[in-house]
Amino acid sequence: MKTDPTPRRDLSTRIAHSIRDAIVEGRMIVDERLPSEAELAERFAVSRPTVREALKRLAAQSLIRTERGAFGGAFVNRLSYAEAHGQQITTATLLLSMNAVSFATACEARYALEGACVALAAARREAGHLAAMRAEIARQARPDLSDEGFCASDVAFHRALVNAARNPVLSYQLAGAVEAMQPLMNMITFTARSRGAIVALHTRIADAIEARDAATATAALEELAGYTLTLGQGVMAARKKP
Repeated sequence: MKTDPTPRRDLSTRIAHSIRDAIVEGRMIVDERLPSEAELAERFAVSRPTVREALKRLAAQSLIRTERGAFGGAFVNRLSYAEAHGQQITTATLLLSMNAVSFATACEARYALEGACVALAAARREAGHLAAMRAEIARQARPDLSDEGFCASDVAFHRALVNAARNPVLSYQLAGAVEAMQPLMNMITFTARSRGAIVALHTRIADAIEARDAATATAALEELAGYTLTLGQGVMAARKKP
């Protein structure tokens, strides 16, 4: 029976990284069956529990899936954008909160990334995207909408704008910007911002995208970015006062 002199956690991490690298580099392809636990234990000279822990790590990252039965085992998974979406948001949120990213830095990154979608959204938007944006604008204009509801609607509006670009890679990359950075920025600015000003800017953006006017939509988004940055700086400065 094999014993692992190195802590199992370290060994399982190394094994998981090795298999992950093989998948990322294309040495293992989608739907390919991984060697059995016994074979992996022999290959890496570790115990089967250590291999099992490594496989659990890979499954948690959606890199592999397990199937039961005579022809079961662990297989390379086909990771979808939808599956990776939540991981991207979680990672971005943790990075921002743990590394104390400044409001100005988050604002700059968030609007620079979204700005890349505006021209594509103006060219490619469909009726459903416009309907989603208009629905959020109408929701934001309700006087009885809570601060929490307004923040959620703000995120939904910008998600619809990003989705209107109809580029799944951009939508995935922007998940962290829109659904991680935007809520954090809302937490800072919601007490100082004018809902009317934001509704007006959102309306200008939606109108321009409907008209396929990328230049006007970009200008409105840049104005929104400037407004958000000014609000954030004002709130942060007020907090520093004795």
